Amino acid sequence: MDVPPQMNNFRIALANLRFPASPEQSVTLAEQAIAQASVECADLICFPECFVPGYRAKEKRIPPPDPAFLQRAWSAVAAAAAKANIAVILGTERVADGALLITALVVNRDGTIAGFQDKVQLDPSEEGIYSFGSGRRVFQAGPVRFGIAICHEGWRYPETVRWAARHGAQIVFHPHFHEAEPGGYVPSAFADPANTFHEKAVLCRAAENTCYFATVNCASAGSPTTSAVACPDGTLLSYQPYGKEGLLIADIDFSAATGLLASRCKS
Repeated sequence: MDVPPQMNNFRIALANLRFPASPEQSVTLAEQAIAQASVECADLICFPECFVPGYRAKEKRIPPPDPAFLQRAWSAVAAAAAKANIAVILGTERVADGALLITALVVNRDGTIAGFQDKVQLDPSEEGIYSFGSGRRVFQAGPVRFGIAICHEGWRYPETVRWAARHGAQIVFHPHFHEAEPGGYVPSAFADPANTFHEKAVLCRAAENTCYFATVNCASAGSPTTSAVACPDGTLLSYQPYGKEGLLIADIDFSAATGLLASRCKS
């Protein structure tokens, strides 16, 4: 077992897991990852976008939305969190007033539900499948306050991260889903200049707000992005090797996340 984090540190786990073969498997994989993160002495684990039941990409065969299944899945994840004594950010979906929303469920270490952060800014490809959410909030896990910006909104809409930092978030989590496209560049190093803008944006979101930024993707062959943690000065703390399934464990010094640059933004 690893040594527990030091006094001003907070240990996070990013679940860089394979895309689940079924909604039922997504829950099983989540429970296993939560248990493993506890063995690694993590304080919090974050999963990719819509990991339960699986992101509804065009090439994926995901069963129709099932609120009853989601309730059972969330209960199972909450029980796993309580057993492991670890906070959880679960990329999932929910049905609200007949609309299907991309969301992140936040579970406290004792298994109680802290709430949801819905995806407010959708990618154009998601319209017609998912609906726009509304509102933003920050959450607390022990000594650390955090926000959540889901996929497209964290990359293309800097204000989603800035809002969280201006409201005290020391780290912003970024669950996303990004698989290889035909003919796309296949990186081997984080933020490769030959790659798309996405991983450069990860470093920018951290530096422009003086906060940590933790992005988490599924593991897949040829993936253009991977799971990583950027420091408040915009440097890279760590990243998961591309396509490698497993947990990325990182210790953050939350005292370094002052939010200074976010607080100086007057708009």
